Amino acid sequence: MTLYGEKLPPADDRPTVQVTAVSWPDDEPAAVAPAPVRADVPERVPRRRLLLAGGVAAAVLAAVAGAGTYAYAGDVPRGTTVLGAELGGRSRAGAAQALCAELERRSAALNAPLSVTVGEKRVEVRPADIGLAIDVDATVAAAAATEAHPVSRLVGSRTIAPVVVVDVTRLDATLREALGDQGRAMTMPAIIFTGTTPKPVYPKPARVVDPGAADTIKAGWLAGRPVTVPLVEKWPATSRAEVDRLIAELARPAVSAPVTLSTDQGSITVPPAAIADGLRFVADDAGKLTPRIDVKQLRAALGERLAKIEVEPRDASLAIAGGKPKAVPGRAGKQVDATALGRDLLAVLPQTDGRTVTATLKPVEPELTEAKLAELGIRERVATFTTQFTGGLSSPRSQNIIRVAKDVNGAIVKPGETFSLNGHTGERGYDQGYQDAATIVNGKLVPGVGGGVSQFTTTLFNAAYYAGLEDVEHKPHSFYFSRYPAVIESTIYWPQLDLKFRNNTPYGVLITTSYTSSTVTVSIWSTKIYDSVKTEYGPRRNITQPSTVYLEPGPSCIATGGSVGFAQDAYRVIAKDGKVIKRERFSWRYAPEPRFICGPKPAA
Repeated sequence: MTLYGEKLPPADDRPTVQVTAVSWPDDEPAAVAPAPVRADVPERVPRRRLLLAGGVAAAVLAAVAGAGTYAYAGDVPRGTTVLGAELGGRSRAGAAQALCAELERRSAALNAPLSVTVGEKRVEVRPADIGLAIDVDATVAAAAATEAHPVSRLVGSRTIAPVVVVDVTRLDATLREALGDQGRAMTMPAIIFTGTTPKPVYPKPARVVDPGAADTIKAGWLAGRPVTVPLVEKWPATSRAEVDRLIAELARPAVSAPVTLSTDQGSITVPPAAIADGLRFVADDAGKLTPRIDVKQLRAALGERLAKIEVEPRDASLAIAGGKPKAVPGRAGKQVDATALGRDLLAVLPQTDGRTVTATLKPVEPELTEAKLAELGIRERVATFTTQFTGGLSSPRSQNIIRVAKDVNGAIVKPGETFSLNGHTGERGYDQGYQDAATIVNGKLVPGVGGGVSQFTTTLFNAAYYAGLEDVEHKPHSFYFSRYPAVIESTIYWPQLDLKFRNNTPYGVLITTSYTSSTVTVSIWSTKIYDSVKTEYGPRRNITQPSTVYLEPGPSCIATGGSVGFAQDAYRVIAKDGKVIKRERFSWRYAPEPRFICGPKPAA
C-alpha cells in the first residue's frame, strides 16, 4: 500500500502476518444426544470457537505490531520531506544520499548568481563566493529529530526547512563593498577640554547594512528570487542627552576648583588644568561613553609637583672602572598608587566641597635591576670610534656635540631592541640646550639649531658598525667631508632623518661616550662574538668637479672651499672562527659641494 505517494519498503523490510487455516476433531460422538441444559450452569462454549477467537486476536495483534515496525523503520520519521525529497523511513546515510541527489538536480538554480540590492546599488553575487550552501548533515539531523506520533508516522507528512549556512566574513566584505559611499561611519560621543572648558561631541548614527542581511539572503537564495538588503541607522549607546548630563554633572564640576592630594609624605595641589589633562571620556565600540582618569597623563601634567611626595625609582646602571663595566646599584622608589588614585579622584570631581583625595604611596622597583643587568652579559669593549672637530669646546657646534654625547652616554640596548638616536634624545631644539651652527639645508650650509650633531651621529654609527650590529636606518651626508670615512658615515635631522641600529646579538649593549677639546669618542660594550669587523673599499668612480656659486653676503651665508663628488662602495667584512661569515655592501653617491663665495660675482 502507498501512503501519500510513498513507495512501500522492500518485501524483506515489511512486517507481515501469515494466517493458516486449521481444523479441529469433534469433541463429542455424533450419536449421543445433547445433554439437558441446566439453568444453574452456563452454557459451555465449544473449544473450537475459543481457539478461533484466539487466532483472530493474535492476527490483529501481529498486524498492529507490523504496522508499528513499519512506521518506525529508519532514522527519519516517515512522511518527512526536505525540498521535495522524501527522507522518511531512511537511515541517516540514506537520507543524506537522497538530499544530495535532490540538490544535484537543483544545482543550476542553486549555483546561479543571486541579485542583491544594497541600498540603491545592485550587485550579482555568486553563492560560492560567500559560502552560501545547504548543510546536508545538519539538515538530516534536524529531520531525524522531528517529533511524530505513531499515527502521524503512518498517514501524516511534514516538511523540514533545509539548514542554510553562509560565510559571515565573506558576506560582510561583499556587502560592505556594495555599500560603498552609501554608508556612513558612526560619530562617537566625546567630551574634550579646550583648556579647562569641556566641549561636547554629540553622537551621530552610522548608516549600515541591516544586521539581518544574512537571513534575508539565505531566504532569497532558497526561493530563487532577488534580494533587497535595507540600510539602517545604528546609533551610539550614549545619547546627546547623556553627553549633556555628563558635562553638567562631571566635566564642569571637575575643573571648577583644585583637588588636594594628600599622602603620608605631604600634600600637593592638583590644579584644574592638570585635571582637564587627566580626565578622559572614552567611548567603546558600541559608543558608550565612560569617564576615567588617565593617570599617566595626569602625572605628566603634575610634573615636578610629584617630586615633593614621591621617590622616583632608579635603574641599575653600568660604569666603566679599570677598563671593565661595573654595576651601579639601582634604587626602589615610592609612587602614588595609580589604580586607587584614578578611582578616588574620579569620585570627588563632581563635588564642590571636600575635594581631597588621600593617596597611598606604593613601593616601585626599578625597571632594570642589578640581577637583570647581570643577565645581559655586558663584559668588555667590543668596538670604539673617534672623530675630530675644530673650534675647541666653546663653539656652538662643539657644544651641540657634547650635549648629544652626554644624552647618549650610558644607554643600554637589550638583545633584539632597536636603538633610535631621535627616539633616545627627542627633539634637539633651543629648549633642550642646543644652539645654532652650520647645517646642510637644500644643498648648502646655513645656520640651524643642532648643527654638529651629525658628527656625533657618524661617530656612533661607526662604533655600532664595527661592533657588528645590524644597520636599520642611516643616511650619509649629501657632500663628502674628509673628517669622516667615506660612505661609512651618517647625518641626522629631526624628525625626518634618524640613525637606527638593532642589537642582533644575544647580549646586551652599553653605549659610552667621552670627549676632549677636539675629539668625541663612542664605545660599544658587550660580549665579543666576532674575530674582527673590517672595511674594504672599492675605487671611487664618477668623479665630478664642484661649481662656484656666489651668494648674498650676510649672517646666513657660509663660505666653503667646495669638494668633488663621487660614488663609492664600502664592504663590511665580518669574520668569526677564522673565516668570513658576512660581507655587506654599503654604497653612496656624493654630490659635488659647490664652492660658495659670499659676495657678488666678479665682472667678466
